[in-house]
Amino acid sequence: MDISVIVPAYNEDESIPELTAWIERVCVSHKLSYEIIYIDDGSTDNTWSTITSLSVSNPAVKGISFRRNYGKAAALHIGFQSCSGNVVITMDADMQDSPDEIPALYKMITEEGYDLVSGWKKKRYDPFVKRFTSKIYNRTARMASGIKLHDFNCGLKAYRKEVVKSIEVFGEMHRYIPMLAKEAGFKKIGEKVVVHRARKYGKTKYGFSRFINGYLDLLTIGFITRFGKRPMHIFGLGGSLMFFIGFLMALFLGIRKLNFISQGIRAPLVTDSPYFYISLAVMIIGTLLFIAGFLGELINRTSVDRNHYLVKDVTPNSGPFPGFDV
Repeated sequence: MDISVIVPAYNEDESIPELTAWIERVCVSHKLSYEIIYIDDGSTDNTWSTITSLSVSNPAVKGISFRRNYGKAAALHIGFQSCSGNVVITMDADMQDSPDEIPALYKMITEEGYDLVSGWKKKRYDPFVKRFTSKIYNRTARMASGIKLHDFNCGLKAYRKEVVKSIEVFGEMHRYIPMLAKEAGFKKIGEKVVVHRARKYGKTKYGFSRFINGYLDLLTIGFITRFGKRPMHIFGLGGSLMFFIGFLMALFLGIRKLNFISQGIRAPLVTDSPYFYISLAVMIIGTLLFIAGFLGELINRTSVDRNHYLVKDVTPNSGPFPGFDV
């Protein structure tokens, strides 16, 4: 199969029939075999009944329904697990993403050799506040990741099949899929300017909290990609440094008191100095950080996928490698 189109949907029963017809028209006109996988993310309207009725008339339409609203990341994760197309296209169900972009995205993956192509809504039909916060967020994400994309959170993306089968999207990490792909070893990441259409049905599901959550998730993904497999490198280093600083402070107080005694001067009690308690607190915090890093390393060593690595290729004579994902 050429293409899998994955569409997370939450209360989008009005737009789904029109979106389905549009995707079908584009794929058929370009002679692309396809499937459309709708993920009903706990909708409270007729979204699921709309999907099931469409699947009866069009075998290419498939659906998965969540019992409650889990979020876009969970919907994409289950969609990635279920798809079978060589190229995977994701788009939102609100029809702000144009299916007319699918053929060009498909060619960028299959002919130009990209692993992932992200859409860039250069001209947006969003309120000023949303556009402004999006610019700040994307600039920060570029600086943190080193990936030169203008619109990390664009729902319209194209992936090589191997990419979506090699990453795990959790929490609200759908915003940072390019970073997850890069960490998994897929380096050729590009973008394409895409049309952003005004919302035709329903209302937006995002509020200002998305801006706050985006930055928190950026900190999380940055930590996981850099230190997820080696927690001792940050906790152990930080803990050792803090313990050493606290020890030097305590050592200074001890030497100071011995110096007073050697000169016959009545030395104040070490515990009378506030620096004693500061040094003690710093050493305790340093010890706790070191222990946290040590425990993180132990958890890593007992993890079931600690030795699973992405292998690009094997020779025809090679058998399966235990512990490796090919």
